[in-house]
Amino acid sequence: MVDLTYYDAWYIIAPDLHRSFGILVLLLLALRLAWRLNTIHPEGIGKKWEQYVAIVVHRLFYILILTIIISGYLITTADGQAISVFGWFDVPATVYGFENQEDVAGEVHEVLTYILITLVVLHSLAALKHHFINHDATLRRMLRSK
Repeated sequence: MVDLTYYDAWYIIAPDLHRSFGILVLLLLALRLAWRLNTIHPEGIGKKWEQYVAIVVHRLFYILILTIIISGYLITTADGQAISVFGWFDVPATVYGFENQEDVAGEVHEVLTYILITLVVLHSLAALKHHFINHDATLRRMLRSK
């Protein structure tokens, strides 16, 4: 989106969609956290250090996603305007007017997004390693529909 020019058709549409989907992700994250806190999870498998890393990575996912959403909110509302979510409802600007708010929040948003992408790739590779090299049930348990 940062490469869009004023004359590009997506110049207005893409940021609005991005912001709307960001708010939806926040709502889904809240539902996911509520589900996670009220659901029994299976025992960890693998070595103790692998179980520890899995817990840390899963917590990092939640923290990164939440922080990315908050920084996106701070970018968008830096000038005091609300965020319209698909025209359904508005999320009001509550924190705004700080010096360089948009720039600082933009840097945080970008850097944390790249960290999240890297973590997702590493997590996916680890799941594949468990399946194809270790031949354990980690990937099958992740994909189980029960």
